[in-house]
This record gives sequence, C-alpha cells and structure tokens, in this order.
Amino acid sequence: MSAKETTKGGWRTNKWIRAAIPALLLHCSIGTVYCWSIFSQEIADYIGFSKGATEWAFSFAIFFLGMSAAFLGHIVEKDIHKSSLIAAICFAAGMAGTGFFIYYGGMHKGSVLALIGIYVCYGLIMGIGLGTGYLSPVKTLMLWFSEQKGLATGLAVAGFGAAKAIASPIMQSMLANLGEGGIWKMFLILACVYFVMMFVGHLLLAKPAGWHEPQTKEESQSIMAVIKTRPIMNYVGIWLMFYINITCGLALISQEKAIVKCIGLAASVGIVSTVSAVFNAAGRLGFSAAADKLKDRNTIFKVIFVLSIVLTALTIVTGGISNGANSGLLAALVLVLIMVVNAGYGGGFSNVPTLLSDNYGMGSISALHGITLSAWAFAGLTGNQLASWIVNNFGEPVEIDGYMLNPTGYQTVLYVTIALYIVALLLSVFFVKSQPEKK
Repeated sequence: MSAKETTKGGWRTNKWIRAAIPALLLHCSIGTVYCWSIFSQEIADYIGFSKGATEWAFSFAIFFLGMSAAFLGHIVEKDIHKSSLIAAICFAAGMAGTGFFIYYGGMHKGSVLALIGIYVCYGLIMGIGLGTGYLSPVKTLMLWFSEQKGLATGLAVAGFGAAKAIASPIMQSMLANLGEGGIWKMFLILACVYFVMMFVGHLLLAKPAGWHEPQTKEESQSIMAVIKTRPIMNYVGIWLMFYINITCGLALISQEKAIVKCIGLAASVGIVSTVSAVFNAAGRLGFSAAADKLKDRNTIFKVIFVLSIVLTALTIVTGGISNGANSGLLAALVLVLIMVVNAGYGGGFSNVPTLLSDNYGMGSISALHGITLSAWAFAGLTGNQLASWIVNNFGEPVEIDGYMLNPTGYQTVLYVTIALYIVALLLSVFFVKSQPEKK
C-alpha cells in the first residue's frame, strides 16, 4: 500500500493502527502468562498447597495455548474479529477466575476444588485465550507488511516476549501494596486491565481492504492437503525443529537462576534474568527482521542451531557451569550461552509463521501456524520436566555461596540439549528445503 493511499484512507488504512498496535496490545497482554514464577510460590502458600502442585497450572496454560491454536486456527482463518474477541474474553475470564479460586482457597486451606479451579481457569480457559490471541494478529501483520513479514511478526512476538519484563515490576509492586489477599486482588485488577487492552486491540485489528481470502480449489483444500503440496518431511522437519528449539530453550531457561548462582553471581540473578528477557525479545525481532533479507528463511534456524551448538559445546568442554565460580572467563561464557539460547528461543517463534507462509502460501497460514504451535504445547510439558529430572538424578547438591546447587546436574542438561540441537540442525539442513515463496 502506497503512502498516498494510506494518507487518503486515514487511520482505517494505516498498517500501524490496524495491525501493529493491536498486535502489541494482544501479545503484551497474553505474554504475561510467563510472569507465573513471580507469584507461584505465593499462590501455593495462600491456598495451602505445595509449589509443585500449583506449577501444573502454568504447564496446562502452555499446553492449552498450543492445542487451542491447533484446533481453533480455522476460526482465526475465517474471522479475526471473532477470534480476537474470544481471546479477550477467555484470557480475562481465566485470570478473573484464577483470582476467585485463589480467594476461595485462602478461605478453605487445602481445598482441592480451589486447586482444580486454578488449573481450569489459568490452564484451560486462559490457555484458549492465549492460543487464539497469539494467532489472531499474525496473518494480518504479514498481509499489511507484505515486504517485511519477518519484521512485522517479530514485532508482535517480541511483545509477547517482552511482556514479562514490562509486567513483572508492576505485579511485584501490586503484591507489596495491596495488603492481605493481595494475590487474588491483583488477578482481578489485571483481568480488567488486560480485557480493556485486548478489547481495544480487537476493535482495531483488521485485514487490508484489498485482501480477499483465496477461493480457488487449491487454497480451499484441507490443511493436510496443503501440507502435502510439499514433501511431507518438509513440514515434519519444521514441526520437529520448532519443538526441539522450544524444548532446549525451556530446559536451560528453567534452570537459569540456579546456573547463575553456580557461577558465583547469586547477587546478580535478577539483573541476568532481566537481560535474558531482553535477549529473548530482541531475538524475536532481530532474527525475523534479518530473515527478510535472506532468500531462504530456514537459514535463520541453521544460524540459531549452530550458535547454540558451538556455545553449548564450549561450555561442556570447559566445564563452564562447574568451574565458572572460579573463573571470570568461564562465567562470561555461561552468560553468553544463556543469552544466545534465549535469543534463539525467541527467534524460533517469530520465524515459524513466515517460514510456513514461504513454503505453503498465505491462504491457510493461520490454521497451519496453529497446528504447528502444538509443538509448543508438547514442549511446554517436556522442556522443564526434562531438565528437572536430569538435575534430580545426576550429580549431588553442593554448597556454593550459601546455596545448595547441583552443577554436575546442570552440566548434564547441556549434554542432552546439544544432542537435540544437532538433531534440529540436521532436520533443518536435510528435510526443510528452500522453496520459492507462494503468494
């Protein structure tokens, strides 16, 4: 769309108002699901359950995010106004419901009903809002920014990644100032705030006036038929390397605070966490924007996997996590590994929809992207748990700067992630072939 056309149409034809801003409003709201670690222990204490029992609420949220995206992608494809409204209602209702069941749990300590209510509200209902909200603006962005699809999707997905950094201090302040029952009050207040943000995004979001959904036989076929327009292993390769990238990212990120303490930087855990969140968001924007300059977007995944393999190998060979407390150079190496994995983790999210559109066209991209996000659902159930199992079964905790930590266990996690990164690189090289972009 030309500048002249944009000026003539006013705000109704402005790609920033009709696509970028609503995408950020939606993604900056739903991305706060990653703030769970800030209040998970407080929820557990307030309702009288262990932290491990309440942690399943977050796992369910990520699982239902991916599965709702997979099963509701066709709704997003047909009507982004309906899907974005569903997202706003479900996300806000899930958050408000979580607040209610925390309140109920506080009144009835140890109530199984309260715990199940939190699972249903934070996991299932919010999960549906997450999946539909995540998908709704993506295709619209690629249509408005047809020459810079990577930059556009990266901008929105970066909002999802940056939401934790933006919301964390606000939530911590609310918990400190709302007094008794602040945890459930916070959820009710934020439910209202995020509903308003998402509803405004819903009202603004619109596809370009000149865009008409393809009606040809080729474009109206089933998702499986669309996938079969390329060798089937092409899509399987994309799904698997996306799944592996998330699994490896979650495995390391879930142990990030303990690893930072292992290398003698316990006092800087908060700073490192904030910087890593910035790298996560920057990777979403930077890697996807860089892909716009390349003939084959799959090259970005190769870069992500090679960087991750090299830095993981160096950390393994040098025993960086085990020896980092005694060497500033090794500690710096571990920090670089953490930042690169965070950036690659984010970059994988922002490059998947554009890689799919290049290979399979725009006609069914929302539904296809939704099915691909099922990889996120399964990785959300396996990444953290894989790392926790390894740390609990390999090595022994030792005291480092007053903390009981297991550096051998964290080093062992790296052996698993490097093997998975190598598999992902092989998939990227041998199965995900370069294809001319389908319009």
